[in-house]
Amino acid sequence: MLLSLKMNYKTAMGEEYKAGCPPGNSTAGSNGDPDATKASEDFVDPWTVRTSSAKGIDYDKLIVQFGSSKIDKELINRIERATGQRPHRFLRRGIFFSHRDMNQILDAYENKKPFYLYTGRGPSSEAMHLGHLVPFIFTKWLQDVFDVPLVIQMSDDEKYLWKDLTLEQAYSYTVENAKDIIACGFDVNKTFIFSDLEYMGQSPGFYKNVVKIQKHVTFNQVKGIFGFTDSDCIGKISFPAVQAAPSFSNSFPKIFRDRTDIQCLIPCAIDQDPYFRMTRDVAPRIGHPKPALLHSTFFPALQGAQTKMSASDPNSSIFLTDTAKQIKSKVNKHAFSGGRDTVEEHRQFGGNCEVDVSFMYLTFFLEDDDSLEQIRKDYTSGAMLTGELKKTLIDVLQPLIAEHQARRKAVTEETVKEFMAPRQLSFHFQ
Repeated sequence: MLLSLKMNYKTAMGEEYKAGCPPGNSTAGSNGDPDATKASEDFVDPWTVRTSSAKGIDYDKLIVQFGSSKIDKELINRIERATGQRPHRFLRRGIFFSHRDMNQILDAYENKKPFYLYTGRGPSSEAMHLGHLVPFIFTKWLQDVFDVPLVIQMSDDEKYLWKDLTLEQAYSYTVENAKDIIACGFDVNKTFIFSDLEYMGQSPGFYKNVVKIQKHVTFNQVKGIFGFTDSDCIGKISFPAVQAAPSFSNSFPKIFRDRTDIQCLIPCAIDQDPYFRMTRDVAPRIGHPKPALLHSTFFPALQGAQTKMSASDPNSSIFLTDTAKQIKSKVNKHAFSGGRDTVEEHRQFGGNCEVDVSFMYLTFFLEDDDSLEQIRKDYTSGAMLTGELKKTLIDVLQPLIAEHQARRKAVTEETVKEFMAPRQLSFHFQ
């Protein structure tokens, strides 16, 4: 009974139970610690990201709070050795910064044992923004270097439950968003994109896993993990099991038949981690391996790193439908600057790259490490002005978005149907 209570505590709080140590405190009796108070300023769950710092979330504290592990140089070197490829810029620059059990995945890969990738998208609007591309750009790289199958969940059921949408609207957003995802260059022979609204009825294996997960998680646990209240609809309370189910290989009988032993690797933003803490707690109790995770930082809004972007505010981000002119206008008008008030001050004291959104965006999308470092030095020293930094970003983003739009234009309804048809995928598993 005590073990069960400790497990429930760990699932709800994301940390091991320690006697005499209240949740959120690393040592007993640290109630008066100013650092503990400061940590409470950052708040992250799947729907809300809040921080008072212009630098954004303190990710080191988040790692401690969530109980994950930091992606260190040693792990990046191991990924490079295993794949024979230079690590992706998202790994080199700490954009994917935290993990759970990535070493297990590398053990499996080095021993020629199978694993698969799982990521997803909650389709809440027709147009996706740059931040939505981050997990897909990285997942595409993982698929290429490890040569493994990938499943992509479109959680249109979640958006129907949380937003003011009809089922038809939610599904139409799935199809439109799928076109943007396909335009990232995924291999149709190794990628299955599925809509929850559609796939659940086609796959008894998927629904059976959903029900098993539901049986092993109490209402108290989901309230603790996700903050649900008594006035939330029952659809919200049962949804976490739907997001958890793709972590188990026999949810996809057409791909993996009835195998239950294939581990899953999930690249996602860190705000999705509560779903998978719950999944990892349930997995061994229903005979599955725990999914491994790679967590990314948040893509900042144009107005600054204090919040995630909102698809409903057109000026909070660069959308994948924006024209070259709109991109230029948004960056120049809305991108938060780390520059000084006057040119003279800026030349004397330099700019602050840690809060400058244009520089943050370049860390995501400028491939060349040397160029990025040179920009950082020039801006920090005052040799480069804010207008010049913004122009550099515009010159990077305009072709990036234009190329994406050209690829998306080539994606037809037939292509989407091909990706979304339950079928066997091509892979070399023992």
